[in-house]
Amino acid sequence: MLKIFRYLKKNIGTIFLLICLLIVQAMCDLSLPTYTSKIINVGVQQQGIENPVPKVIRKSTMEELSLFLDEKDYQKILSHYRLLSLNDKDYVKDYPILKQERVYHLEEDFQNKELEKALLVHYMLTSDAEESKKIQENLKKNIPAIFQSLSFIDILKQLPLEERQNIREKINEQFKEMPDTIVSSSAVTAIANEYEKIGINLDNMQTSYILIAGLKMLGLALFSCFATVLVSLLGSRVAASLAMRLREAEFKKVLSFSKAEYKKYGIASLITRNTNDIQQVQMMMVMMLRMVFYAPIIALGGLFRVLSTAPSMTYIIGLGIVCVMTIVVTLFTFVMPRFKKLQKLVDRLNQVSREIVTGIPVIRAFSNQEYEKKRFEEANNNLKKTHLFIDRTMSIMMPTMMFVMNAICIFIVWKGSHAIDEGVIQVGDMLAFIQYTMQIIMSFLMISMFSIIFPRANVSANRIMEVLEEKNSVVDPKNPKEFGRRIKGLVEFKNVSFRYPDSDEDVLTDITFTAKQGTTTAFIGSTGSGKSTLINLIPRIYDVTKGELLVDGINVKDVLQKDLHAKIGYVPQKGILFSGTIESNIKFGNEEMSDNDMILASQIAQAEEFIESKKKKYKSPISQGGTNVSGGQKQRLSIARAIAIHPEIYIFDDSFSALDFKTDYVLRQALYEHTKDATIFIVAQRINTILHADQIVVLDEGKMVGIGTHKELLKTCSVYREIAESQLSKEELENA
Repeated sequence: MLKIFRYLKKNIGTIFLLICLLIVQAMCDLSLPTYTSKIINVGVQQQGIENPVPKVIRKSTMEELSLFLDEKDYQKILSHYRLLSLNDKDYVKDYPILKQERVYHLEEDFQNKELEKALLVHYMLTSDAEESKKIQENLKKNIPAIFQSLSFIDILKQLPLEERQNIREKINEQFKEMPDTIVSSSAVTAIANEYEKIGINLDNMQTSYILIAGLKMLGLALFSCFATVLVSLLGSRVAASLAMRLREAEFKKVLSFSKAEYKKYGIASLITRNTNDIQQVQMMMVMMLRMVFYAPIIALGGLFRVLSTAPSMTYIIGLGIVCVMTIVVTLFTFVMPRFKKLQKLVDRLNQVSREIVTGIPVIRAFSNQEYEKKRFEEANNNLKKTHLFIDRTMSIMMPTMMFVMNAICIFIVWKGSHAIDEGVIQVGDMLAFIQYTMQIIMSFLMISMFSIIFPRANVSANRIMEVLEEKNSVVDPKNPKEFGRRIKGLVEFKNVSFRYPDSDEDVLTDITFTAKQGTTTAFIGSTGSGKSTLINLIPRIYDVTKGELLVDGINVKDVLQKDLHAKIGYVPQKGILFSGTIESNIKFGNEEMSDNDMILASQIAQAEEFIESKKKKYKSPISQGGTNVSGGQKQRLSIARAIAIHPEIYIFDDSFSALDFKTDYVLRQALYEHTKDATIFIVAQRINTILHADQIVVLDEGKMVGIGTHKELLKTCSVYREIAESQLSKEELENA
């Protein structure tokens, strides 16, 4: 799988930008629960008062707070405030009390726990709230009757300094058992009471805070949405680019294969690898860029936020992650082997489908449709069963995950309610904790979703790299030689032997002969004697196993394949045409070919007659594989394609088998006139097509059992004589 990533080099910049966008998206998503918590804790419960330090406070109240602070703390607190004058017009509108009483205005933000405690105590001793009145009544029970008419604050003012110091120490002892969050929230209540007395509209303050926080949340959500869209766009482009490069690389690699590699993999498998396998890798890459990179960011960020929100409940997240991972590991223990099997079943289905579609005429001719249907159904059912097993097993994952997530939510609410009751956290913190927990667990869920795609994509990636890293059996030399101009069309076989890569025996053994320019060499022998294999060695469709094959005095392994192929006009045993037009097929070897050369080639190949009978002539369309022309027409167009490039060497691999005798005769006469200076190789099954060859090579079970002219072989080669007598009468043999 890692080897696939080297094809992403051109997308490094895009991937870096994508990761930056994912970080931005994660930060936005992680900030939303914080604002939810603030809206509930500050906007709803604290009436929009965020800081437990008053922004503004009456001078009289500040002086009363000094009763609960030592002188050093009091002076430190005052240093952060500025005393406003009664005629300060800039603040009269905001603080109506300025018309009657001077106030302190906060000049710089700060935190001070001693001030929070003082505010709380002052509120408890001065407020008209029922709870505060009860506290005040309980305190006055131990006070002499003469002081009962005074407020508790006035009583404290009358006490000596030492006595007030003792009271402060006792109060601080009480605060040690109280959580800081309770002190801060209670101090905010005292501040709200003070703001009311100053004349500040708390409803407007609360509404303003909630609106601003809500707008910030909306902005973050929109920014996150924008980042998500960009991530999706960039991720899709990167994945599509990767798929395009892999398809291009694999296609180029397949074009360089010899028949040995094609035989090793099979056409159906190569098609699957270049389509379905690359599609699997593309899907995996999209998910990886959009989810796998995002999941760790959101998980680590969420964990950091959780530790700062409610560290006492962090273990719940660990419990949830353990449950999620246990489910994923358990499921994939059963599913992984099936993922590995899946692509092979796709290959098998493609292979069977290709065989059936290609062989429909034969299947119908032998009324074998039912057998082929069963064969297809077997391959199809095997693939279906494997898919169903994987899908059914993986379908258990989502409901199980949702159950785990909901169970964790309930557990958080249960534990959080106790923590709220104890004053450890606030309601908003609990809700934020739930959101962070869901984000963290969802990040692991994303990874588990990716793990559904990854095994199959991993198998596909290995199959792709298997093709890309395949060592070609036919390769160009590192230091190639060039053909000279002195010798043309000379082909020499020197003790050539050949065996297929997966075979233990030679198919051809010790073949030696020479074909000179301007001569025709024919090959004949029984089926399976190695005729086609022998001539396929010349264009290096296969490479010789032993011995040497020379063209123009140079070993074919020592020259570039393109230089070798430029000398050869090859007509295969089965005529192959490509989708396009008649013109594009004849000009296949040279697109810059003139129309005159094209017409001449078609005339020599005896194809002009049926071409001219068509409405669009040379512009007539050819369907894929040439299915809209007959076998004879297909062979003639294949021959015209070879003639059109004016090669030095012609190879006809039984290329006249679909022609009638008249067309065969006329074509050979025209071909003889046109190719006098070329070297011709002909593989034939019919004796009468090679009677006038300059030399005939007779093959039997891969061995050369005779070479010479027709008359010479009749006298010297029993194998040739048997073939000739089986095809021609005595009179025909005598008159040949």
